[in-house]
Amino acid sequence: MATPFLTTSTTLSLSLSTHLHRLSSSLSSTCFPFKPNLHRDRGNSSLLASYGNPHLFNHEDHHSTYKSLLSTRVLGPKSNFLQMDPSETSCSREILVKSSASDSSNTVISTLSQKVFGVLHLVVSLGIVLAMDKFLKQAFVAAAIKFPSALFGMFCIFSVLVILDTTIPAAATSLMNFFEPALMFIQRWLPLFYVPALVVLPLSVRDIPAASGLKICFIIAGGWLASLCVAGFTAIAIRKIVKTEMVDAEPMAKPSSFAPIEFWTWGGIFLASFVSAIFYPTALGTTARTCLPFLLASTVLGYMVGSGLPSAVKKVFHPIICCALSADLAAVAFGYISQSGVDAVLGDYLTKVSSNPGAGDILMGFLGSVILSFAFSMFKQRKLVKRHAAEIFISIILSSLFSLYSTALVGRLVGLEPSLTVSILPRCITVALALSIVSLFEGANSSLTAAAVVVTGLIGANFVQATLDKLRFRDPIARGIATASSAHGLGTAALSAKEPEALPFCAIAYGLTGIFGSLFCSVPVIRQSLLAIVG
Repeated sequence: MATPFLTTSTTLSLSLSTHLHRLSSSLSSTCFPFKPNLHRDRGNSSLLASYGNPHLFNHEDHHSTYKSLLSTRVLGPKSNFLQMDPSETSCSREILVKSSASDSSNTVISTLSQKVFGVLHLVVSLGIVLAMDKFLKQAFVAAAIKFPSALFGMFCIFSVLVILDTTIPAAATSLMNFFEPALMFIQRWLPLFYVPALVVLPLSVRDIPAASGLKICFIIAGGWLASLCVAGFTAIAIRKIVKTEMVDAEPMAKPSSFAPIEFWTWGGIFLASFVSAIFYPTALGTTARTCLPFLLASTVLGYMVGSGLPSAVKKVFHPIICCALSADLAAVAFGYISQSGVDAVLGDYLTKVSSNPGAGDILMGFLGSVILSFAFSMFKQRKLVKRHAAEIFISIILSSLFSLYSTALVGRLVGLEPSLTVSILPRCITVALALSIVSLFEGANSSLTAAAVVVTGLIGANFVQATLDKLRFRDPIARGIATASSAHGLGTAALSAKEPEALPFCAIAYGLTGIFGSLFCSVPVIRQSLLAIVG
């Protein structure tokens, strides 16, 4: 009975030794000098392991080796036969470390390339929008057309998107995606573009009598409340007539918050340029250009700080106020240290000269792109506009006409100077279009116009939600339209932060109020009737 077993054992041992000898030469150059070699026993289908050196075994040990291997198969985990030696473990760790380092390096490179591509995408898309706005301005000036050029561009973009969506939907989607970074940039920094009017407000109101200033404040505050009521009650009345059910609007992306590195970067720019301007006032050719970096940085830093304030503080101390104060403090400090005076520094902040721009001119240069961006916003919400067209258009048209004519009438009733009344006519319209509207009237003070618009927005931002609750406006459509029709972008931002369901209607009304106001004032008959009421 022992002979078959010994014969089988000898055969398996010889086969094992042959395989060991063959593998020893191939494994001698690797980092695993004793790498296991696995074979299957044909009779038992068991795994046999050897360490690759044929001299470890001789023919006398074959039987004991086989028994040891069989015991390893039976005993399993208790045997140390299949465990890796220290050199093998060390080499395995080295390979894992190298693999991990390679993966980490690839991840860093991929992340960096994505960021670089994102920056390039933003620069290209925003550059195209700004270039389009500049081209349209130059073309309209050359052709002596008084209609707002940015408004014409907005209609063109919207028409192109609608046509593409009808014929080639994929092309319209691709166009929207391409300009998405530029639109998010504009949305993120939108309040900053209104600030220059507040920064130079001390220069704008210097020649206005105190009594006239009080009358202007009364018209702005009372006019805001009246416009809100007209738009809100009109929307509710139309809603009751048409009885259109609400549907979910297209989601609107929110811009990212400010990162610490942005704060420190702008802080470094401010310190370096402020010190440089003190020692070299005309380092960049003119004082306006030399002061531009630190005045711009102070404005941006003020906006960042104001945006990070608690909500309770923002109700009293709006980010735009913080932004304007920051720029004014920088102007006061520089004027005192350089002995040039604060008036000269504020004059350099907003020069209104394209060949010698200041920080305010740079910021207000984005106002045209804001109007162009309305085309993309309205196209994105086109289904909502179509579904609630009656409530939206009727409310905004009536509210826009009421705002213009009531301002003209009350200005005459309280005895406000005609030039000042004309300057605050577009008080409920966004700055970008309000400046275009007053340019249609002779003798208007554009700085006062911008300041009146911003103050109207600040009043709405602080009191709109409480006022809507007092008036019992529960419908999101009515709340959104009433807010944007009376307090444009600043009121929109304040309400949508707490009531996201009203944001689409705010965005639509915000753009359409400015559009209809511009269209009405572009009609000679309406413009002349307003002048007749003003006196």
